[in-house]
Order: sequence, then structure tokens, then C-alpha cells
Amino acid sequence: MQILQGFIGMVVGMLILIYRPYVKDFIGSIGFAEEYMGPGGTWTLLLIIGVAFFVGGLMWAMGVIQDFFIAHFANFV
Repeated sequence: MQILQGFIGMVVGMLILIYRPYVKDFIGSIGFAEEYMGPGGTWTLLLIIGVAFFVGGLMWAMGVIQDFFIAHFANFV
């Protein structure tokens, strides 16, 4: 099941990267991204979000995120 969930995350990340112009037209400009990242900050933020979804999905499918949480936070459960 985690492989399917990771694959879905990677697909969502790729769709954000491929359809960035349509996503930006749908959501409009993001004020804080334009302010802190300069002109074109919305495009940059969408790129970061797309890459984060892709890498996060890949890490989830491989079990890296689960191992990290077990190693660092298992004592709190």
C-alpha cells in the first residue's frame, strides 16, 4: 500500500511541475512568495512544492520516512 501512496505522491508532484502555468492561473499570485522570493516567487514556490511532493512520495514508497519517524520518535509513543 505504501508503494501505491508514494507513486500517487510522485504523480501529483509531476503534475504540479508540468502544469505550473495552469496551477498559477487557478490560484493566482501568492503574496508572501512574491515578497520574500522576489519577482516570480510564485513560480519558484510551485517548483519547490512540486519537487517536494515528488521526493516525498519517493521517500514514502521506499520506506525512508517511516524509518526516520520510527528511529527518532518511537520513544514518544
